[in-house]
Amino acid sequence: MSRAGSGKTAYVCSGCGASFPKWAGQCPECRSWNTLTESLTPAAPLRNPRFDGYAGEAGQNRVRVLSEISTEERSSAPTGIGELDRVLGGGLVPGSVVLIGGDPGIGKSTLLIQALTTLSGSLSALYVSGEESPEQISLRARRLGLPGDKLGLLAETCVERILALTRSDPPAVMVIDSIQTIYTEQLQSAPGSVAQVRESAAQLVRFAKQRGTIVFLVGHVTKEGALAGPRVLEHMVDTVLYFEGESGSQLRLVRTMKNRFGAVNELGVFAMTDRGLKEVSNPSAIFLSRHEQEVSGSIVLVTREGSRPLLVEVQALVDGSSLSNPRRITLGLEQNRLSMLLAVLHRHCGIAMFDQDVYVNVVGGVRITETAADLPVLLAALSSFRDRNIPRELVAFGEVGLAGEIRPVPNGQERLREAAKHGFRQAIVPKANKPKQGIDGLEVVAVDRLSEILDAF
Repeated sequence: MSRAGSGKTAYVCSGCGASFPKWAGQCPECRSWNTLTESLTPAAPLRNPRFDGYAGEAGQNRVRVLSEISTEERSSAPTGIGELDRVLGGGLVPGSVVLIGGDPGIGKSTLLIQALTTLSGSLSALYVSGEESPEQISLRARRLGLPGDKLGLLAETCVERILALTRSDPPAVMVIDSIQTIYTEQLQSAPGSVAQVRESAAQLVRFAKQRGTIVFLVGHVTKEGALAGPRVLEHMVDTVLYFEGESGSQLRLVRTMKNRFGAVNELGVFAMTDRGLKEVSNPSAIFLSRHEQEVSGSIVLVTREGSRPLLVEVQALVDGSSLSNPRRITLGLEQNRLSMLLAVLHRHCGIAMFDQDVYVNVVGGVRITETAADLPVLLAALSSFRDRNIPRELVAFGEVGLAGEIRPVPNGQERLREAAKHGFRQAIVPKANKPKQGIDGLEVVAVDRLSEILDAF
């Protein structure tokens, strides 16, 4: 590969930071194994071009007072897909870089080509593919019934050639699918390596900031579900989105993990159909099964994803265990927190499940990370353990402390309104979350201690 206009390559130890001209299996300085990674070293000191065009004319950079800087917000462009706009913070900001990751086949390319075909009506758009040919992308667009008369396609994997083709007439929006297939001629390592991903992404970020182009980077994920490649990749971009969803389910969730232009932990809900991804405007109705009759071990939780209250069903199954170490299995919740909640239940209510297998599942493939699920999890487990049915029109939320207290959670009023809107008639909530004014059609039972749950139940 040629290295026109580049510096030298060096191998830097990720453990101690020492630099060497050749690769070795063991770092000579700190004696760590397999820590040397290829990195690009500039031949001469260069000014940082990342912020060119933002600090003024060349040679006129100066220190300015914060109040002197214009506070006019750069207008964001809506994508035409409401759920995508939600996770992006309202739309696309010129010059922003968005990294989107997810399992293979979950719908990353489908969502982006739908957004690009919508945007191409008002903005110039370019889809750069390193994994598919233009013919394959065209067949997919026709199968989805998308107009393609204004969307540009480019099959290229060299970042220098991509930027050379777009520098004279930069598009307003550009998709790179995927960043793991892109390489730079300045490095000799194979595409997908840490050095190639980092340097290729750095050039694309500089291009986006200089030209004002909105860049989408599609990233692969590891077996653990994290984005493949260096962690520094997530720090370089402005927004990080994760695609989630069960392989056998039609639901697809897009979650915001980082956003410099909006709130994090926002959730967009889509349904995969034969015509592509369709927005789910009322996800609570999708996640709720609403059993025809009262059952044990099932309760509705009012959670909150970003700025949106969401109703999901929490199911628990408690069964006698034949093992010396009973199982504690959770899907959609943290397993260690379940063990802690069962210990609190034993200590403050005298209900022991040390000889029982406990299984907890959040219906619909949703992952709950907030502590508002503590109270519903204990109610579902207790219902299954005692084989007592939970009323169909009951919802609950609240954090359980180690001292047995029921602690409040944020935005309790909005959660209760969402429950009332879907026809629920009773809610068990922390005492501090009890509304000052009643909510029509909803009876609120406020509890302060875990022991009070048994009386209210």
